[in-house]
Amino acid sequence: MFKIRIALGVLLSVCAVCARTAAQAVDTIDPLMKARVDAIAAGVMEQRGVPSASVAVVQSGKLVYTHAYGRAHIDPDKAATSDIRYSIGSISKQFTAAAILLLQEEGKLELDDPVGKYVPGLTRGDDVTIRQILSHTSGYQDYWPEDYLMKPMEQPTTAQEILDRWAKKPLDFEPGTQWQYSNTNYVVAGLIVEKASGQKLMDFLEEHIFHPLQMRSVWDLDEAKLTQTDATPYIRFALGPLRQAPREGLGWLFAAGELAMTAHDLALWDESLIARSLLKPESYQEMFTEVKLKDGKGTHYGLGVFVGDLDGRRDISHGGEVTGFVSDNEVLVDDGVALAVLTNHMASGAAQIARLSASTVAGQKRTAAEEETLAMYRSLQKGELDRARLAPNLDAYFDTQAVADFKNSLGPLGEPLTFQQTEMSLRGGMTFRSFRIVYPTRTLRLTTYTYPEGKLEQFLVYPQE
Repeated sequence: MFKIRIALGVLLSVCAVCARTAAQAVDTIDPLMKARVDAIAAGVMEQRGVPSASVAVVQSGKLVYTHAYGRAHIDPDKAATSDIRYSIGSISKQFTAAAILLLQEEGKLELDDPVGKYVPGLTRGDDVTIRQILSHTSGYQDYWPEDYLMKPMEQPTTAQEILDRWAKKPLDFEPGTQWQYSNTNYVVAGLIVEKASGQKLMDFLEEHIFHPLQMRSVWDLDEAKLTQTDATPYIRFALGPLRQAPREGLGWLFAAGELAMTAHDLALWDESLIARSLLKPESYQEMFTEVKLKDGKGTHYGLGVFVGDLDGRRDISHGGEVTGFVSDNEVLVDDGVALAVLTNHMASGAAQIARLSASTVAGQKRTAAEEETLAMYRSLQKGELDRARLAPNLDAYFDTQAVADFKNSLGPLGEPLTFQQTEMSLRGGMTFRSFRIVYPTRTLRLTTYTYPEGKLEQFLVYPQE
């Protein structure tokens, strides 16, 4: 009977893994777009020596593609697959912020409540608000600004011990007067969730977020380290070989960076941000709105998310980094596009993959000048040139050798990922324009001078510094 139970348990475990693997594999994206995302990921990984990356793409508000690249573990060798979990680091913060907003919806707290109402004994606890800790404008000092793991952090700790050491110091600045990223803020926020809800943070998140969104892969790094079936984290010392990263002691990541999951499940969260399906409209408005300092200056940060733009589109984003893992999540909320990228290497280029892919999937809205210049660039990639557009000096510049060199050097690069004007000014009676041309592993600069009647006096391409 014992052997039968073991066999049945193994069978059920295998079936569960197979079911999760099938659920993580999504491929309804346009084949051409898929090829471009794959090229971006492969190019950045090769350029930076990244062991593996897991990518999830949301388009038109729906998850359309998941794929993993490279090796999740290099010794022994193990290929990365879409069902493998990675730490998402500080992307965890937006889940903690969402928990606070849900509690506000339930009437259990207010964003402008003082933190001392829920967590006693903190410096200026009656003056610092929940909104300020969620927006990094509180003044509480960061307990982990370093980009490596210090030896003391290999030992376990508790949230209260972190606050006793870092949130009972004098503030780094007067609340609301500066923006300074601080993991300490989110340790405070996590304890507030537990106090106001009467539940453990992870229990609250499971009940209100993970279960409703069917995010089945979520793992709590504050309770247990990732397993052998998940991605292995790696670091490098200078330009040396990959080394397995040390692990944080339990307790150090509470509320600020404790979540691990698949890119697939992070994309399910992104779908909810785009659809605004989980929180009330006013809560999303709070989360996505840039918090201003007391002097009116912007912070480029909302509640648990950075608020910016990507190629002129509103971008709600955040990166994450814990030892050996780097992640990035870009959500173009008004365009229905999101890119979740998880990697198992420090300084991995996750943001580069995510931002380039998001721009590619969303498509670029080009001006007339960008369209005209790109058309000429494409023609030169083929060795073709409309000389009717050239002023005499540029016509002479583009001799047989110049045209051949443009074709031979630019043609193999193929279609750019993005082609964007970055500068325009007047000089010498002409309009000067500079364009940024982005490929997976390199960026070029193109400059033009145009006479008022439309003739081109300059069309030069250089490597971008």
